[in-house]
Amino acid sequence: MPAPNNNRALFLRAEKGDASAQTQIIENNLGLVHAAARHFSGKGLEYDDLFQAGCMGLVKAVTGFDLGRGVRFSTYAVPVIMGEMRRLFRDDGPIKISRSLKELSLKATRAREILNKRLCREPTLNELASEMQIDPTEAAQALEAAAAPLSLTKTRDDAGNEQADIPVDSDEDQLIDRLALKDAILTLPKEFRELIILRYFQGKTQTETARVLGMTQVQVSRKEKKILSILRNHLAE
Repeated sequence: MPAPNNNRALFLRAEKGDASAQTQIIENNLGLVHAAARHFSGKGLEYDDLFQAGCMGLVKAVTGFDLGRGVRFSTYAVPVIMGEMRRLFRDDGPIKISRSLKELSLKATRAREILNKRLCREPTLNELASEMQIDPTEAAQALEAAAAPLSLTKTRDDAGNEQADIPVDSDEDQLIDRLALKDAILTLPKEFRELIILRYFQGKTQTETARVLGMTQVQVSRKEKKILSILRNHLAE
């Protein structure tokens, strides 16, 4: 039986403008807002303010969600919710966004619109980074600054088949952590970032990653364990 927050019939009604269905979806997914608010709490803003902003994001996610894209609602909604909370930080000042990042976020928004028209779907993170000719981690940072939702859980192989980038857990707190992973990756040294991008964003095997980086598979395995430990510690802070 499908989870309540991903009930297909309910979303079909909501897409047709059924206000009661939209309200039900919002009520079913308030846990996502609480999880995101806990993620940002203690960083300069009151929990209630974060929750209110997150609720606005949840409403936007409900009205903007397209069931036909084959993406779980929680996967689509969390970046929108977190985007509204990040907007509070930008407006109130605890977190400053540099001019260069703002410019990059505008470019990312334009590139995303171009790819959306070209592909007739939302671009993946790797597709957007390729279009902008930048590192995927830079693209992720630019999108977060723009508060733009993106399909972060799928990539495509050379034949155009969809493949999972990062597995999405149904647990709300773990979903938040996976999205926060993008921020943690930005703190890594370049060589560590490259390895993680190859393994977890591009879906390469340890052997393929070793070939790209000029290492052995054993070296990749050891370094990957070290990097994952660093990321876990970062996310636990």
